[in-house]
Amino acid sequence: MTEPLFSSLRVPAIAAPMFLVSGPDLVVAACEAGIVGSFPTPNCRTIDDLDHWMQDITTRLDRARASSPRAVGPWAANVVTHSSNARLGDELRLLEKYRPPIVITALGSPKPVMEVVKGYGGRVFADVINMRLAGKAVEAGVDGLVCVSAGAGGHTGYLSPFAFVSAVRSMFDGTIVVGGGISDGAGIAGAIAAGADLAYLGTRFIATRESLAADAYKQMIVDHGPDDLIVSDAVTGTPASWLRPSLIACGFDPDNMQKPAGERNYTSGAGSQKRWKDVWAAGQGLQSIKDVQPVAGIVDGLADQYEAACRRFQTFARGPA
Repeated sequence: MTEPLFSSLRVPAIAAPMFLVSGPDLVVAACEAGIVGSFPTPNCRTIDDLDHWMQDITTRLDRARASSPRAVGPWAANVVTHSSNARLGDELRLLEKYRPPIVITALGSPKPVMEVVKGYGGRVFADVINMRLAGKAVEAGVDGLVCVSAGAGGHTGYLSPFAFVSAVRSMFDGTIVVGGGISDGAGIAGAIAAGADLAYLGTRFIATRESLAADAYKQMIVDHGPDDLIVSDAVTGTPASWLRPSLIACGFDPDNMQKPAGERNYTSGAGSQKRWKDVWAAGQGLQSIKDVQPVAGIVDGLADQYEAACRRFQTFARGPA
């Protein structure tokens, strides 16, 4: 990996930002375990809450770096740049104040954050689902692309991760992150072998002690597999990958999902069927998740699996005896 920011990572991975799931405890635990921790700024209801979260994260990570014998990973803030984010100006001021090393933009152009983040020396990564959006982000001057591919949870992509990474690598020499159904160390190794620099793992970190997910959500992740997922635009107006049992519990008919009228809505909603809060998202990496664990234990497992996969590559590279 050419990017010095990631050279000391224990595993080349990001604990992906997840709406209503990623909070300070998950971010800090991921960084302390040696990967990138992240959270989406909409997880904070108010700008004051966001201020407190960022202060908490930076304070705890500074303390960890001063005392931990192991390298502590960088953290990332995930910012929605879609026009629906009415407080983007306030969020930009907090980015400048707390200086997250990485800012990941989503659901809009990365242009609104570029001046602030580049100004303090941070990296801007754009969350993209196709080559058209990737090309626009590259034109905007991003440092990295997060290629959200088929198999990802939440607002998902549709391209094969292998095809997506190959196509992006042919026109972009910055950092490439790929997500979509990756939940173990072998998957991370496969992403790196395919040309990515980092893997994006979201669903793998839902069923953790540090996540904000409800206990029932965590257990649903443990109990179900990829056949229990439905990709539909009926909840937010944009295709997303949902756990079928949670749709049924909220009164949806998984076999007759209708796109809502009006504009896309990415908030947690209101009323008895709250988007994201009660309708739970997940990606296709469910099958390997067997129980609720601390983040540190998960990263330990990912590191062992990653190293085993790398050794397997070496065996193939040597060829027959």
